[in-house]
Formats: sequence, structure tokens, C-alpha cells
Amino acid sequence: MINKKEVLNHFLVVLFNQILNIEEKALKKGPFKVLTLSELHVIEAIGEENPLPMSAVASRLDVTVGTLTIAINSLVKKGYVNRERSIEDKRVVLISLTPLGVEANHHHARFHEEMIAYTVNILEEGEMDVLIKSLSKITTYFETKYDK
Repeated sequence: MINKKEVLNHFLVVLFNQILNIEEKALKKGPFKVLTLSELHVIEAIGEENPLPMSAVASRLDVTVGTLTIAINSLVKKGYVNRERSIEDKRVVLISLTPLGVEANHHHARFHEEMIAYTVNILEEGEMDVLIKSLSKITTYFETKYDK
């Protein structure tokens, strides 16, 4: 008899690990080999908006400003991020993407778009609705159970 809880656990763990593994491999084969996956996620969190305070980006990533500072130092050295002090408040450090950072962000977004396009293409309409509803419930659980 199939233990559905074990099967679900298997799929969630395997899927999570596979996505990270594939994302890492795609990064290492692409034009942005010097970046780590963590750095790419920092770039994604900075986004292409106006310069953001370090605290806002740290909050998006759910890390401390100190932890983010380490990643930003590396990304500034590699030429992906600009860092400047706010004109209004010199205590505030603003970060934004350089043109190279924007290019890396677009590259990463294409990876996710391809992953979603594949998923959409293999599922029937009803299956997609069930998947979205199920993942929404799972996400809500993790957000409420493990969020601050």
C-alpha cells in the first residue's frame, strides 16, 4: 500500500533539490559564471526599481543587513551592484543594479520563465488549477509556520 505522506515528502524534497541543482548548473554554464546562486537571488531581490535601502532588500530576503552587506560587497566588486549613500540621510545605504546586474537579472528571469512554460505545457487546465491551489495552501502554511 502506498503511503501518500511519504510520497508527498519525497516529491517535495526531490523537487526542491532539483530546482536548486538545475538553477546552479544553468548559472555555471551561462554568461554569469562568476555569480553564486545566492548572489543571483540578491540581484533578483534588488530588482530594477529605483535604488533601495539595504534594509528593504535584507527584509525581502529575510536576512540581516550584516549578512546582506557581505553579498553586496562581493557584487559591487564584480560589477553587478552600485552602492551609494542617500542624499537625504547619509546613514542610509542605497543599492541598485548596474547594467551588468540588470542583464544577470534578465538571464535569471528567463530561467524561471522556461521552467514555468514547461510546467504549463505539460499540465491540463484542471491540473494547473489544482496545482496552483495546492501550492498556495502549502506556501501559506510555510509562511505562517516558519515566518518570523
